[in-house]
Amino acid sequence: MSEQTIALVTGANKGIGYEIAAGLGALGWRIGVGTRDQQRRDTAVEKLRAAGTDAFGVPLDVADDASVAAAAELIRDRVGGLDVLVNNAAITGDMPQTPTTVDPATVRGVVETNVIGVIRVTNAMLPMLRGSASPRIVNMSSSVGSLTLHTTPGIDMGSLPTAYLASKTFLNAVTVQYAKELSDTGILINSGCPGYTATDLNGFQGVRTPHQGAAIAIHLATLPDDGPTGGFFNDGGTVPW
Repeated sequence: MSEQTIALVTGANKGIGYEIAAGLGALGWRIGVGTRDQQRRDTAVEKLRAAGTDAFGVPLDVADDASVAAAAELIRDRVGGLDVLVNNAAITGDMPQTPTTVDPATVRGVVETNVIGVIRVTNAMLPMLRGSASPRIVNMSSSVGSLTLHTTPGIDMGSLPTAYLASKTFLNAVTVQYAKELSDTGILINSGCPGYTATDLNGFQGVRTPHQGAAIAIHLATLPDDGPTGGFFNDGGTVPW
């Protein structure tokens, strides 16, 4: 494996994922742009390369076993390994999503992408990450998954889609369990919250730009070897569970 740091960012063709890829690419890293849609993937890679990033496309559907296995093989064959994985790909699912109205099929679909997809991709990439000198995994979560914030008197987080919210709580729990299992490997894994960012995920209603939303992922992807693991962070510090 070369001395150049290799990263894979899922859902990297637009929004926060694209900005994470751009930010890590600006550090001189080689970036795998993981996404399902070929045209969007090619466009993102071309744009990143035009800006000076050493980017390459990775066909990747996080909800498909064969696609994820093929992506791992492509990365292994093309660049020889992987140092950093940013699990950014996510969906909100169909509306409405109050607990009494949400379709169970919607919940299954959201969890398949937002949680099982993270597990599927992470486990496929782990053999390569184990071979890295400073491996990092970043799971893009959200403060809407914080049970503490939802149950603290005086904090009103508004009306939120049930399936999406629960998937982020689930993802945070999975992050903690990975950190426990991988505690003696040197792999640092953390959840990151981008804040209320304007993307197509929320109809561009957020107050932060995708560039701002990407900052926490870039921070967690570049942690020193003695950095935290099994934590939940945003730009301001630790987010309560």
